[in-house]
Amino acid sequence: MMKHKIKLILSSIIILLPVLFGLICWDQLPEQMVTHWGVDLAPDATSSALMAVVFLPLMLLALHLICLGITAWDNRNKGQDGKVMHLVFWIMPVISLFTSAITYAFAFGWELNVAAVTAILLGLLLIVTGNYLPKCRQNRTMGIKLSWTIANEENWNATHRFGGKVFVGVGIATLFTVFLPLAAFFPVFMALILIAVGLPTVYSYRFYKKQLATGVCTKEDYKKAPSTKVGLIITAVAVPLILVACLVICFTGNVTVLYDTESMTVRADFYDDISISYDSIESVRYVESDTAAWRQYGFGSPRLDLGLYESEALGRHTRYTYHGCDALVVLTVNGKLIAINGKDAAATKEIYQTLIEKTGGS
Repeated sequence: MMKHKIKLILSSIIILLPVLFGLICWDQLPEQMVTHWGVDLAPDATSSALMAVVFLPLMLLALHLICLGITAWDNRNKGQDGKVMHLVFWIMPVISLFTSAITYAFAFGWELNVAAVTAILLGLLLIVTGNYLPKCRQNRTMGIKLSWTIANEENWNATHRFGGKVFVGVGIATLFTVFLPLAAFFPVFMALILIAVGLPTVYSYRFYKKQLATGVCTKEDYKKAPSTKVGLIITAVAVPLILVACLVICFTGNVTVLYDTESMTVRADFYDDISISYDSIESVRYVESDTAAWRQYGFGSPRLDLGLYESEALGRHTRYTYHGCDALVVLTVNGKLIAINGKDAAATKEIYQTLIEKTGGS
């Protein structure tokens, strides 16, 4: 780290440059700034100006220092190729400038094609990373870290040469996704990422099997040190569990409305349930569509929108809704708005009619 202290200081300053810009333009910024975009790349959540301007860059700086510290901790990186180390130092500053630029663009009301900008940045990052991968020497913190590459230097070198070509190819393909319709961007991009990850993995395994078949190496040669084995076992268990948990959270969960004689209960997975007495409901109305809502606090996924939201039509309100259904039942409860719905328009209409009956047509 001391050897690269100038790059450390300079990269840290660049990460924090958006803070300086935000403070200079503070009086022109709204109180709430867009800081999150959904899988359709539409803005769906906001944070306070203080959080967006100051705390998000600080979080990126902390992550930057942690990544550099882990990289420096690996003794194998002491002789690492200088160009590879450059990449480690400059990835986070680029991400900081990119994310902050989009955040400020929305704050100032500028029109911005987030999908196109994202595709261009990610495509270029993949191309640059692909060019550097073949130069990456065997280590435990950077590169394509598989059991076969870590255990065998020849496998490492061959896999990284092949992986570099795959990354460049996927990066070029990612640049062309700017011409896709927005609905197709996310699934196509995810497929490209799976290709970038999957092909080098398959290649490394086939290289390992080829070495065994030709007698160049044996299984004994591929045996790892105990510490490496533990790390690989943890990774092999943790990564699938994390992926499964993410898929479960993203694509499962339900909103259930239960009716009692004097009150109703709205139960939602991944969020707090609420009980509402019919006497406290001041009005019930059916809204055909209100899709332009931004989350300020709560839980959002491709399936559910839960928590505090704000939209031009409703203003600030609490949502217990399915993301795939545009229709809403909007309740006014003690002066506050609560929006609920079913999985589709028919289920939402049924909730509306039931509440009209329960509240006496209020």
